[in-house]
Amino acid sequence: KCRFIFPDNLLGISWVDSSWIPILNNGSVLDYFSERSNPFYDRTCNNEVVKMQRMTLDHLNQMVGVEYILLHAQEPILFIIRKQQRQSPTQVMPLADYYIIAGVIYQAPDLGSVINSRVLTAVHGIQSAFEEAMSYCRYHPSKGYWWHFKDEEEREKTKPKAKKKEEPSSIFQRQRVDALLLDLRQKFPPRFVQQKPGEKPVPVDQIKKEPEPVPEAVKTEEKETVKNAQSAGAKGPPEKRMRLQ
Repeated sequence: KCRFIFPDNLLGISWVDSSWIPILNNGSVLDYFSERSNPFYDRTCNNEVVKMQRMTLDHLNQMVGVEYILLHAQEPILFIIRKQQRQSPTQVMPLADYYIIAGVIYQAPDLGSVINSRVLTAVHGIQSAFEEAMSYCRYHPSKGYWWHFKDEEEREKTKPKAKKKEEPSSIFQRQRVDALLLDLRQKFPPRFVQQKPGEKPVPVDQIKKEPEPVPEAVKTEEKETVKNAQSAGAKGPPEKRMRLQ
């Protein structure tokens, strides 16, 4: 039962046979690894020759070629198997390591694959950071470059706006402003005057001045008012009317 993730790369696949998991130990783990459906097992190895000839694994030291050995065991959860090239009874060259965790077999990555993976991850993160930074960069010929972050706009919208306290003006400020306005009015008198609100402004030259009252007419009016008051006093007060209940 093999689960393929990247068929062309053995580092991306795993293999497991659930029927072997309860009986895995130091003596049976190599037989479990030599199953024909295991993609990590090379059928041309010396282990297969020893198995077909029904010999013990001690004869592997007298042979030359590819072989599999149990490198480390921590029953019943962890087993490490090494694939190596034997050149003499005392000289071997490691080719690959495989670790079995809870019955699932994986190939251990080599140092080059680990460094390559780490470098690709770092480069991808740096490239993503530069792309995101460039998305916030703005440029205008008159302003130049600046940063425009969307999060700052949302924070500014959500923040409650602090109300500014209106400080009352001092007496000195009010008197000084009135004096300046009066001085400006004298230096630059208005050319247009709006007589009533809502009407169009009229030039000052076109305003008609009301004629002043003649003093004789005022005297005659005063005499008439005095005569009317004297006649009213001669007649006496008006009669009181009876109130109707």
